Amino acid sequence: MRQRAVFLDKDGTLIRDIPYNTDPEKIILNDYASEGLTLLSARNYLYFIITNQPGIALGYFKEEALDGVKNKISGMFKKSSADLTGFLYCPHKENSHCLCRKPSPGLILQAAREFKLNLTESWMIGDILNDIEAGNRAGCHTVLIDNGNETEWKDGVFRTPEFIASSLQEAAEYILNKS
Repeated sequence: MRQRAVFLDKDGTLIRDIPYNTDPEKIILNDYASEGLTLLSARNYLYFIITNQPGIALGYFKEEALDGVKNKISGMFKKSSADLTGFLYCPHKENSHCLCRKPSPGLILQAAREFKLNLTESWMIGDILNDIEAGNRAGCHTVLIDNGNETEWKDGVFRTPEFIASSLQEAAEYILNKS
């Protein structure tokens, strides 16, 4: 039996969005994120961070700087009784036409191959429609956390979330009711 997963966008969804931040001391969970992680941890999902990190291509920070970010977030998962399985990021800048930058589903598909995931029973949670498009293109269920970070609201075939939540906790409650 293939494993289910929850894919989480990092900035704005799980943690407060500070553009190009790699300082672990400035990484703070969003309100109700810890509660959401704790709720989901009871259902035996694998957890992956799926994030665009154009600061690498733009020269704002080196790729190695993400090690501290990953470690800090992994510690936050453990405090919420969850384990972070993977931290996947796209290092390219916008308009690079790579396959890994959201809204492309490349990072989700990579995780599915490496961990033999069942994407039809997996979830993508994000705070902008590019996150939702990546999840829908990969064949996942999707939840948009409407916290004001999506400002463009561009329509598209893959840009409609299955559910809109106000927080990661509300998203987790919806997922638990559906699974």
